[in-house]
Parts: sequence; C-alpha cells; structure tokens
Amino acid sequence: MTAPDPGASDADAPDAGANAVDFPMPVVADAPPPGLRYRRALDLAGALRSLWRARRVVLALVVRQVRSQYSQQFLGLAWAILTPFAQTILFTLLLNKAGTAAGVDTEGVPKSLFLYLGLVSWAFYASSVSSGGTSLVGNPLLNKVYAPREVFPIAQVASSGINAVAALLVLPLLFLVAGRGPSATSYWAPVLVVVLVAFAVAIALIVSSITVYLRDLRSGLPLFLQLGMFMPGVLYRIDLVISGWPRLPYAFVFPVGALLDGLRRCVFLGAAPDARLTLVAASGALAYLAGGFLFFKRLETGFADVS
Repeated sequence: MTAPDPGASDADAPDAGANAVDFPMPVVADAPPPGLRYRRALDLAGALRSLWRARRVVLALVVRQVRSQYSQQFLGLAWAILTPFAQTILFTLLLNKAGTAAGVDTEGVPKSLFLYLGLVSWAFYASSVSSGGTSLVGNPLLNKVYAPREVFPIAQVASSGINAVAALLVLPLLFLVAGRGPSATSYWAPVLVVVLVAFAVAIALIVSSITVYLRDLRSGLPLFLQLGMFMPGVLYRIDLVISGWPRLPYAFVFPVGALLDGLRRCVFLGAAPDARLTLVAASGALAYLAGGFLFFKRLETGFADVS
C-alpha cells in the first residue's frame, strides 16, 4: 500500500463536484409510478363461474350450519316455528286491543294469517342479514376452504331459508283455523320470494364485507333489524303510511316492504301484486345484488388478513 504524499496540494485532490455530476445520486419517489401500481382485475364472468363451481361447498356449509345450530336441542328445527308463532300471538293480541284505534287495516284478512306471513318473511330476511353479515368475522374456515369468500354469507342465507320453509309449515294450519284457503293468485308468490332472496343475498354480501373492517356494525346490526320490522309493508300495508308516487322510491330503496305487500295481496286477497311496485322492487333488488357482489369482490383481498 502506498502512503499518501504529504506534499500533495489540495489542487491535486479529486474533484467531488465533478464526480457528483458524472454519477448523480438516484432520486427515490414517494410512491410507485401509476403504471406499476397493483390493481386487481375484477373478472365478473370468471367470478360467477368460480362461484358456480363452488356450489357443493355452499351445500356442505349449509348442512354444517343447520346441524350445528340444532344439535343437542330437544325441539331442534321446531324453534324456527315457535319464534314467529309466538310473535304472531303477541301482535294479534295487541291489534285486537288497539288495532282499530291505531288505524291498522288487514282488509278482512284474519290478523293471525296477515301477521304470520309477514313475520316469517321478515325473520328470513333478518336472519340472513344477521348471520350472513357476520359470517366472515372470526371464521376458522376462511383460510382453510379453497372457495370464493362469498360462499360463506350465501350459505347463511340458504340456512335461513330452511328455517323459513319449516316455519311456513304452520301456515296451512292457520288457514284451517281461519276457515279459508289461499287465493288462486298465489302463483305469484314464488316470483316475489325469489326477489326477496336476491335482496337478502345482496345485503348479506354488503354487510359481511363492511363488518370485516368495521366491527361496530356487528353490535349495531341487531338494533337496525329490530327497527326494520316496523317499516311500512312488513307488519302493515304500505299505503297506510305512504300513498301515491312516493311508494315507488321507497320500494326501490327498501324492496322488502313492497314484496311483503305483494305477497299478502296474491295469497290472501286474490289479486296480483301491484305491477309498478313489484317491478321497482325487483329493479332495486337486482341493483343491490350487482353492486353488492362487485363491492364484496373489491374488498375480498383483505378479508383473510383482517378477519
């Protein structure tokens, strides 16, 4: 190694400024350029195909949910009947005492029939939103089952549908006690039920995706559902509170009220559902379903890390 020459002058030293010009320091950007940022491509057709391929997973989850819900219970599935039946008795007694004074008109339909159909339908919707909305939080299967994440809220909606079908088994008995049968226009009922299921799936997808990131919704959800039972169309006719054209935007925002109103018309009154209300409610349910599915898929990437 050669020792530095003590007689060398500063003029002979290398020029630091020249080196800085020849070899500039790299500039680190605060964020990656837009072209390199990761954006998840949302393939809607591919997502629907993937969901269809996972239909057996949904079936397995439904069986698992129903078994775990009623295992080691003496009454089992009968609890799905007892809850709306007890509520019907309570509300029937209240209407018999204060129904006329309160302006509640069932158009000649026995109050037990009128209320029971509405309570069973609302119980299905509320249970779908409640169980489906919390199906991703703390779910041990979320990272163990290779399937689209939406199978979990959809399975909860299907489980709630089984409970609703079991509860409807009491309806023929109520018809027998009332001394009447369903109207000939009851063939409209399956159409309205399909729209109601679509809306329940849509809200379950939206609520479940939000609840993963905002856990407060899990605590506030039961309160919202309890208050929702008293919305127009659920326990009483829509036109008792909303009349004229404002019923149309109400049906779009909250299709449940219009759908239950149509169910009572076709099953009890022998009339077809209101065409405008039903079309608006169906349009709203489809809009919720499409938007809810896209919203769910957009937030899906962070579910496994946050939940």
